Amino acid sequence: MGLDFDQAIPQLDTVARDISGSIANHQIKVDSLLKSAALLTESQITENLLNVKDRPFMAAIVYDTLVGKYLPQPPPTDWSVVSVDGSHIDIDRHLPLPCYLINLGGCVLTYGESSDAQFFSEPTLGGTQTDIYLRDPNSPNQEELITGPLLGIIRAIQELKMLTKVVEKCPPELPVLALVDGTLVLWGLSGQGYRPFVRRELLQNGLFPALQALRDLTETRTITLAAYVSLPRTTEVTNAIRASLCPHPISLCQGNCNHNRANQSPCDISNNVLDRELFAKSLGKGERSSIYRTDPQAAQEYYGDHQVYFYYLNAGEEIARIEVPAWVAEDERLLSLGQSLIMEQCKKGNGYPVAISEAHEQAVINGSDRYLFREMVNQALERQGINTYTSQKDRSKRMPWL
Repeated sequence: MGLDFDQAIPQLDTVARDISGSIANHQIKVDSLLKSAALLTESQITENLLNVKDRPFMAAIVYDTLVGKYLPQPPPTDWSVVSVDGSHIDIDRHLPLPCYLINLGGCVLTYGESSDAQFFSEPTLGGTQTDIYLRDPNSPNQEELITGPLLGIIRAIQELKMLTKVVEKCPPELPVLALVDGTLVLWGLSGQGYRPFVRRELLQNGLFPALQALRDLTETRTITLAAYVSLPRTTEVTNAIRASLCPHPISLCQGNCNHNRANQSPCDISNNVLDRELFAKSLGKGERSSIYRTDPQAAQEYYGDHQVYFYYLNAGEEIARIEVPAWVAEDERLLSLGQSLIMEQCKKGNGYPVAISEAHEQAVINGSDRYLFREMVNQALERQGINTYTSQKDRSKRMPWL
C-alpha cells in the first residue's frame, strides 16, 4: 500500500492554515528588525560584533555597512559568461563493481558583436581503488570511501577546475563572468565529520588550487567569479543584526539562546527571519546589499586567503545570495561587473541565470541514464568474462511479488 493521501491532505491543510495566520505578523517583525538595524550606531555594531564567534549562532562578518544597497552599473557591450554544473551517480552497493560517475556540463555564451553559444559535456568514471578512496599520503592506512556527501564535495571541486579550463580558452579581450550554481563554501567539511587529512586533501590540494588558478588569470584579463544561490535560507545577516542589538553579556546568550532562537528581548525580534526576507524589503530590482564575509567553522579555520564573501541581489523574481572569493569582494571593479552581468543573465533567463540553466541541461543525469549506466556496468563485466550479481534486496525491489 502506498501513501494514503486521504490521511495526509487534512494534515497539510492544518499546517497551511497555521502559516496563513502568521504571515501578517511575520512581515511586521521583518519591518521592525530593519528599523532597529537602521537605528544602530557604528560603535554599537563594531562593539557587539567584536566577539560574535563566542555566541551560539553563526553571524556574518560585516565588511562595509550592516545593511546597505548598491545600484547596478551598465553592463559592457561585449562579454562572455561561462557556467559549469555537474551531476553524479553514486557508488551502488548492489552492483558488483564499486564505481561512481561524475558528469560535468557547461556552456560559454558570448554577447555583443561576436555573439556565440558553445555547449559541452564530459563524464568521468571513478572505478579504481585510487579513484574511490581518499588516502592520507602520510599514513597509507588512513582512507575514506568517496561516496555520499563526500562525492558531492569532490564534484563541486571538479566543477571549479573545469570552469577555469574553459575560461582560459575564452577570448582574452572580453570580460568574463565565471558562474557556478550553489555555494563556494564546502559546508560538509565543517565540524568533526571528517578526519583532518580529508580536509587537507580536498581544500589544500583541491579547492584552493582551483580558485587560485582562476585568480591567476585575472592578472592579465577581466574575470569575475560568482556562485549563485537561489532561494537561500541563510540567516547570517539576520544574526549579525541580532548580535548588534544584543545588550546582554555573552554568557547569558550562551546559556539561554541557540542558533535558531533568541530567548530574550530585544534580540528575539530576529527569530525566524531569513536574510532574503530582509532584502526583499530593502532592495530594488538590480540592487545588491552590502558585502559580508561568511564565517562557518570550515571557512574560518581552513580557508586562509580564500575566504568567501557574499551579498544579496534583487534579481527581479527573487532575492539571490551571491558568493564571491576575497579577490572579487576586494576589487570594486570586479564586484560591480559581477552584479551587472548576473542581472543581465537573470533578465535573459526569466529571473534565473540562463547560463546556469543551460549548464544544468548539459550535466543532468536522468532516470533512464542511471538505468542504462547500471546495465553498461554489467555488460562491461560480462565482456571480460566476469559474472555479475546483485543483492536479493535489490532483486526483490525490481521484481515485486504482487
